[in-house]
Amino acid sequence: MKPTKPQREQIRLKYGGKCAYCGCNLQKNWHADHKEPIRRSQRWVASCINDRSKIYEDYMEHPERDCIENLVPACPSCNTNKHQMTVEQFRSSIAQYVQSLNRYSVQYRMASKFGLVEETGIEVKFYFESYEQGRKN
Repeated sequence: MKPTKPQREQIRLKYGGKCAYCGCNLQKNWHADHKEPIRRSQRWVASCINDRSKIYEDYMEHPERDCIENLVPACPSCNTNKHQMTVEQFRSSIAQYVQSLNRYSVQYRMASKFGLVEETGIEVKFYFESYEQGRKN
């Protein structure tokens, strides 16, 4: 579903004009993300024997999730990194970033040795979780 301009504004303001995931202020190029993924894809339908081409059709897993209630505002960085993951898969993916940096980034390891970065080991908590908890209190 492509939200209308009024719906996009409603989505943008859902968390006070901030990204639902990292909490940064949304810029002009923000994305409307499906909090629970819909997974767009293609599937093979038929093949034409004469010209050896295959025919595919677009389809969507979980079309019931393609609704305004499931859309949240996201900065391009968070939405691109989340891709088609569930919220919990995205959380787990982010939690692995420090381990990956330690393993593959010489610059990160050097910065860590010189005390320029500090690993906290805190749980990944998304902005929408804090925002919704604050509204309940």
